[in-house]
Amino acid sequence: MPTAKVISQKALCVDDLRHAEYYGLQGTFDELYAKSKEGEVFTDLMGIILSRENILLAYRNIKTNSGSKTRGTDNVTIDDIGRLSPEEIVEKVRFIVTGSPYGYRPRPVRRKDIPKPNGSTRPLGIPCMWDRLVQQCIKQVMEPICEAKFSEHSYGFRPQRSVENAIAESYKLMQLSHLTQVIEFDIKGFFDNVDHSKLIRQIWALGIRDKHLIYVLLRILKAPVKMPEGTMLFPTKGTPQGGIISPLLANIVLNELDHWVESNWQDNPVVYRYKLWKDKKGTEHRNNSYKAMRKTALKEMYIVRYADDFRIYCRTRKDAVRTKTAVTLWLKERLKLDVSPEKTRIVNVKRHNSEFLGFKFKLRPKEEKWVVRSHMCDKALKKQKQALAEQAKKVAKPEAGKTEADEIRLYNSKVTGMQNYYCIATHINLDCGKIGREVNTVLKNRLGAQKGSRLRKKGRKLTEAERKRYGKSEQLRYVAGTEEPIYPVGYVRHHPPMLHRRNINAYTPKGREAIHSNLSFPNKGFINALMAQPLYGRSVEYADNRISMFSAQWGKCAIMGTAFQCLSDIHCHHIKPRSMGGSDKYDNLVLVSEPMHRLIHATAADTIQLYLYLLNLNADQIKKLNKLREMAGNKAI
Repeated sequence: MPTAKVISQKALCVDDLRHAEYYGLQGTFDELYAKSKEGEVFTDLMGIILSRENILLAYRNIKTNSGSKTRGTDNVTIDDIGRLSPEEIVEKVRFIVTGSPYGYRPRPVRRKDIPKPNGSTRPLGIPCMWDRLVQQCIKQVMEPICEAKFSEHSYGFRPQRSVENAIAESYKLMQLSHLTQVIEFDIKGFFDNVDHSKLIRQIWALGIRDKHLIYVLLRILKAPVKMPEGTMLFPTKGTPQGGIISPLLANIVLNELDHWVESNWQDNPVVYRYKLWKDKKGTEHRNNSYKAMRKTALKEMYIVRYADDFRIYCRTRKDAVRTKTAVTLWLKERLKLDVSPEKTRIVNVKRHNSEFLGFKFKLRPKEEKWVVRSHMCDKALKKQKQALAEQAKKVAKPEAGKTEADEIRLYNSKVTGMQNYYCIATHINLDCGKIGREVNTVLKNRLGAQKGSRLRKKGRKLTEAERKRYGKSEQLRYVAGTEEPIYPVGYVRHHPPMLHRRNINAYTPKGREAIHSNLSFPNKGFINALMAQPLYGRSVEYADNRISMFSAQWGKCAIMGTAFQCLSDIHCHHIKPRSMGGSDKYDNLVLVSEPMHRLIHATAADTIQLYLYLLNLNADQIKKLNKLREMAGNKAI
């Protein structure tokens, strides 16, 4: 990238928390979270949702999503929106939500069927890009309110929570708490059967009582669905998978289940009749309560949930049978959801494998205790094997429009993606070994032509990340002609999954300390000023990337290295000028001071000499300047 040559140091990519800080909304989200935690209700949220800052933040948060390139029924992508000015986008979103005399009317959702491993399909509903932007605006404001009320035992699609945390919690319950009876629940077509009226009541119970927002949410839920054959479906229940706000709505629906399960044991009123104590870390221990409760008829149960996939852990078979019946009835009566009798079962993990989130695990005896032994589940193993074998074939015979190196890089990304996800399985090395043997056979057959194999033990120099990960592997091979490495599938190490740390919270200053440090440079106020500055005729892509660049350069000129002193001194330079086909993308921008910007574009000899005298550049700065001048089509100085 050009900027990598110009700027010696650049901060790493920022996450959603940084984005909220850039647009000055982190304090607002913190306040919403704190008020929700105290049980306050919210009757006027649309003002925040339709604020300029929140709309531009929504654009920023979705523009890099892979789904932002997927077209809805209006054929618009995020690139089309990015060409508009910030003011045009803000005005358009506000008009969509409030401007029509008939109220908010989302465009039809495009139905797309995605194949599932079992041969069936999963229906996705792809909203139009403008409706996705509206949903993101709503999600950003609703999420902190909901997070204050969500259970500690749900992990899907929540900030700072992951599959790893859910698997770690499962390991802990089985191995340390000795809960060997696992109830595997499967809800029939969860996303297609969510009851709209019940969901709205649950949102109201969480304290979200802005009637305008409730109306907009109802319109989103009832948006017409355009089927592949062109017919229109008007849903009366369900939330479309594929919508930005759908995972949050799913968590709202099942949050009631989480708390009901907890109320049966962990938060049962009986717990508080006994002495509780806290350790040095502030963790509350309820051993005395639980010991006494086990002598009663109460059912001991613990839930671990990831979206609509959840497991309940019990100590005895009797408790598991009673719990399975109770939860099944509760889901039917309270949420109007049915469980699949064929797929819902009780598993004794001392005897059989239990499956969860693509893993299968079982307890095995070791030195007078029981420990977890986990693998990739059989379906996942078969799916990964097929995917890598197919990609290995494409390495030898690239698809149209792709080079061999492109296919190798895609193959490598699939390998690292699989290893990153499944490395928390205790015996992942055995699973990847099986996959690796089959995939290596394909590679050897396809790249081992009659004249000799193209697989070599030496090739290009590995990057630092590649060297740390695969540098010691004897399985590493390179493809002659491209010199690109083929990552070894079987070279993987188990990493114990980490439990969710309760001190981490995206919506409190103290909770964010463990996630990232706050924007620390002294001219932090410039970020809000940059965000608010009107940029007539400029695109929102340009405006948003300018803020990112300011943070990446630590508020300093890319060439001089000196801090910007005022807003007018900050000039955003296109490395490849727009007149030469340059874009407003992040990689094509760099921030420089006003006189430096004039010097980059100067062609008159006297002007160049004047600015050289005023700026007094050293040799290194002259080198950076000349790179930018040459990229702009000017002669080096």
